[in-house]
Amino acid sequence: MPRPVVGALSKAVALILMVFVLLFGLAGCGFSGSKANDGVRGFFTPTDVSIIRHHVQQYRGSLREFTARLYAKNPRYEKDPAQQRRKIDSIFGPLPTGEQLYAFKPSHAILTAAFQGEVAEPDRIYLLSLGLWKSIRETYNVRDGDFFLSGLQIPLERLQRLHHNISQVNWRLKTCKDKSGKLLFITNEAGEDGYINMGYEVIMTRILTRIEDDIIMRGGLPEQYIFKMSTMFVGIVI
Repeated sequence: MPRPVVGALSKAVALILMVFVLLFGLAGCGFSGSKANDGVRGFFTPTDVSIIRHHVQQYRGSLREFTARLYAKNPRYEKDPAQQRRKIDSIFGPLPTGEQLYAFKPSHAILTAAFQGEVAEPDRIYLLSLGLWKSIRETYNVRDGDFFLSGLQIPLERLQRLHHNISQVNWRLKTCKDKSGKLLFITNEAGEDGYINMGYEVIMTRILTRIEDDIIMRGGLPEQYIFKMSTMFVGIVI
């Protein structure tokens, strides 16, 4: 083969290798809060996609269990077991049924209502669970029961806002009280035998850990927060 052809082939191979290294090198880099890519890493590997899809499915199962536990511990919000099941199915079904005042509001507005002093919907457990699941749906673009399809659909900023809001819910569950000084939600309060059910804490910790893993896969870092009663829930989709 003539030398000029060999030289041309060598340059072509070198160029291809350079492009390959550049693309995959950038794919592995994430920038938390970077305006250059608006907090979105360029690519997700198939493994990343599988992990996130699994996380979303786990969120759904964990939150259903969380809701059932809250109803069992706080029957004052809905005493009828059949109504409890209907509401849970409504929250986690493809389309909301029943009440229409909060069903179509954004997640941060629903979560705010769940802890307000005066609220139009008397069932705070319904509001809390609806707001939590809608937070997941907004973040991961869950539509009509379908789960995450593309890594490019999840901006880092959404994951960070989700982490902030879920962390605030976890804090408010332990601190928010009504006018008589009683907690709005009984969770880990000791029973008559002194036993404390830590199931709520375990569920919330698992959810937050999965969100933190997804933030790290996006190239960001989870944050620690200091909350006070004036702290607001933030909108996830802006």
